[in-house]
Amino acid sequence: MQIIYSLSEKILTLPRSAKRAVAVATDLALCIISVALAYRLRLDVWVVPTGSQWLSYGIAVALAVPIFVKFGLYRAIFRYIGWHALGAVTRACILYGALYSLVFSVIGVVGVPRSTGLLQPILLFLAVGASRALARSWFAGGVGTFLTQSKTRPVLIYGAGSAGRQLVAGLGNSGEMDVVGFIDDDRRLQGSFVHGKLVSAPGQLIELIDTLAVTDILLAMPRTSRQRRNEIMDSLRGHNVTVRMLPGIFDLADGKVTINDLRPLEIEDLLGRDPVPPEPALMSKCIGEKCVLVTGAGGSIGSELCRQIYAQRPAKLLLVDHSEYNLYAIEQELAGYNLAQLHDLEIVPLLASVREEARIDEIFELYKPHTIYHAAAYKHVPIVELNPHEGVRNNVFGTKLLADLAVKHSVSDFVLISTDKAVRPTNVMGATKRVAEMILQGIAATAPDTCFSMVRFGNVLGSSGSVVPLFRKQIAAGGPVTLTHPDITRFFMTIPEAAQLVIQAGAMARGGEVFVLDMGQPVKIIDLARRMIELSGLTVREPDSQEGDIAIRITGLRPAEKLYEELLIGDNPETTSHPRILKALDPAPTSAKLAADLGALRTELAQPAAGRLATMLHAMIRPDATPA
Repeated sequence: MQIIYSLSEKILTLPRSAKRAVAVATDLALCIISVALAYRLRLDVWVVPTGSQWLSYGIAVALAVPIFVKFGLYRAIFRYIGWHALGAVTRACILYGALYSLVFSVIGVVGVPRSTGLLQPILLFLAVGASRALARSWFAGGVGTFLTQSKTRPVLIYGAGSAGRQLVAGLGNSGEMDVVGFIDDDRRLQGSFVHGKLVSAPGQLIELIDTLAVTDILLAMPRTSRQRRNEIMDSLRGHNVTVRMLPGIFDLADGKVTINDLRPLEIEDLLGRDPVPPEPALMSKCIGEKCVLVTGAGGSIGSELCRQIYAQRPAKLLLVDHSEYNLYAIEQELAGYNLAQLHDLEIVPLLASVREEARIDEIFELYKPHTIYHAAAYKHVPIVELNPHEGVRNNVFGTKLLADLAVKHSVSDFVLISTDKAVRPTNVMGATKRVAEMILQGIAATAPDTCFSMVRFGNVLGSSGSVVPLFRKQIAAGGPVTLTHPDITRFFMTIPEAAQLVIQAGAMARGGEVFVLDMGQPVKIIDLARRMIELSGLTVREPDSQEGDIAIRITGLRPAEKLYEELLIGDNPETTSHPRILKALDPAPTSAKLAADLGALRTELAQPAAGRLATMLHAMIRPDATPA
């Protein structure tokens, strides 16, 4: 057995030309054997050829190889051939048989029984077909599947369309998974067979999982909506199966699907919505052929803004960040795009803090940006709550400094990245972001050359402040997964969708608007935690139970943390031309009141303790508050 195993390994490592030579030699041997066997069946003895009988061997070889070459029997790799290749074998053998029988059965050759002309083609067809099937079975799942008897995992493919058909062919060559059937929503396909596997209705999914001991569900539906994925996941709750999926349809444009294309289903695939295609005119309006500056360029939102901006071909892209590593990472990524796409967009990494007036003024004077996306901010609620003075310096006065310099240097467009925590905030971070909005609302009324706007949205999946990366780490470590309250809810959006909507909202601005992104429905964080545990192929350990893999632990609300977030201060927001972008009708303070409040805030900030900062911030954002 070991000798056979070693020989198989050597065959697999041969170059393609050598493998074809082996295939041709095998077919020549089968031709000779089938002629000899035809004589044996006809005469009931083994015949040593003499005289004209040699013609029956020579013509078999002379006919078979050219015909097999013509029908492409040596183009396919044996371990990858399917039923279509066996069809080619059938057609080739039919033509071969017609010609061979014409010579020896119809015309006839002295010394060669006429029945040999009929028997030999039949025997050759059986031998060639069997050799292809045996080679495919032998080599498909790795060498010596029969020898090693490796066990494969039974899987169901959800989706019997073109992607599912290609996937089952790819899985047949892997030896890791055994496709036991298909599931498809299309009633026209249900009850039919694809690659010999029955296509069943979604209602039979759970029954098939149980009866066939299915371990994996493979989603081969590149065009399916996130809502449908959620419905499928809900139907699988309580069944210990791993769900994997193929990427989007554009990632499968080459028409080839293999096991390597499969990836685990992530929470982003379920929480994120199906994005509305961006409007090209809005995407390019404030960016195309212009000098664009992004603050906080190395952060999660800032870096995605840079990627989206890069795609719109600005004249120059200025990356501003106070973190050297973050700045280096995004600059290298964008430089890689330049190399890959043969572009020469000027990308300028600038180490700077939005609190340094001289440095920012120098940047504006030197590069003269047309558009600014201000994403730099301290945004972690508990951290800012414990360090309110830094939150105020960065989020409030850093924004004011940047806005004042934008007016001084006649920047065309200024877009502030805000947050849903700015709406009726209970924490310092949210209050600082609302004050930043108010500052821009106030400046917009007196700055005709600069169009100021603000874009407010909730959590983005995978950002540095999101619970998703935290939960992922906790699950990988074996738990527990921690959350502050069982009823806490949050809005979620994918980072690319948020960045695209920010750019489009900024392009709609006329000056002073607060745009609000439609975040969809809020999500209970405990449901999010449960879903992430299940997606990892694990089970939730319920309270007072020793069963289950990962426990969920409630730690209690953090200081100033809200159970739920809001996106609007006032009611009845205005719609815009984009279905996912609304315009809030939030009141703005008078210039005199804002100036007085900011002056008092700056004075308090200069005090050693600055203990009244939080109180002053919350007083500023109350509509009925009087000047400090």
